[in-house]
Amino acid sequence: MKKTEKKFLGIGSPIVDLLARVEDDFIDKISGEKGGMELVSSEEMSAILESLDVETVKVCGGSAGNTSFAIARLGASVSFLGQLGFDSDGEFYSKSFLEHGGDKSKFKFIDKVHTARCLSLVTPDSERTMRTDLGAAALLDPKSITLEDFQGIDFVHIEGYLLFNPELAKKVLRTAKEAGCEVSLDLGSFEVVAAAGDGLSHLLDNYVDYVFSNEDEAKAFTGSDNPEVGLKKLGEHCKVAVVNLGDKGSLLCENGGLPLFVSALRAENVIDTTGAGDYWAAGFIWSILTGKSLEEAAKLGALLGCEVVQKLGVELPDDSWKRIIDTLK
Repeated sequence: MKKTEKKFLGIGSPIVDLLARVEDDFIDKISGEKGGMELVSSEEMSAILESLDVETVKVCGGSAGNTSFAIARLGASVSFLGQLGFDSDGEFYSKSFLEHGGDKSKFKFIDKVHTARCLSLVTPDSERTMRTDLGAAALLDPKSITLEDFQGIDFVHIEGYLLFNPELAKKVLRTAKEAGCEVSLDLGSFEVVAAAGDGLSHLLDNYVDYVFSNEDEAKAFTGSDNPEVGLKKLGEHCKVAVVNLGDKGSLLCENGGLPLFVSALRAENVIDTTGAGDYWAAGFIWSILTGKSLEEAAKLGALLGCEVVQKLGVELPDDSWKRIIDTLK
């Protein structure tokens, strides 16, 4: 596909994902809740990996990374701002990004610290529980973020996990808006929303144009189980708000208006929900970059989300991308 005229920048933690299928009783043996994401130390990560009795599959990941890879495959001009280690995993990640059509020039590197890794534990119900050792990604210095990083960029997408580092998140958001970019933020997980606290509303008000959430994140933000309440509250802070409802579809609103519901597509065989929200965001953002309506954007998001849950991990084969791209012609 011909690349879009508008240029996209993903910002977050470039993470090498380690995928493993486990039974529910394995989740019971590790700290934290099932279905969420928790940060762990290198030592904790090593201990969990050593206790696994199954092989892991290695792929490129990270929330903003997943979205960026997918948008690149759709034909947009894509770069990524995040920090890798000078190690084999860092080389694997940057090389893969280039091979998938991305511009790797904005990656930052640090010596003597390993590249970030995330263990994604997939249970028989297809739910994933993530434990993440941020490594090099966590050491990205806010002072290294400059206006030059955003030169020529039209749209910036930021993963919610960046909010675990408030100083870095604020520097990124301020600089992106100073550069005149449109900004989207994926809230990432209910733990992120809880950790951000009252400061999240301020960030949404001042720096974010598009906010993406799921039902758990909307509940964490509002305290309400009703996703329409979550949508309304988020819509008070951003130009466009989204609450994804999984296989039930998505709710959207623009400028605080009436909610728009877009159905999900039915997946024949759900294997792994890892990256479903990231791919939904990719389809949505690519559509915005190419001038599509909110409804069209949500429909492409639904298509990408449906495709990725039928695979283990977030790398779709070439035939899947060909089928997706053919629908856009």
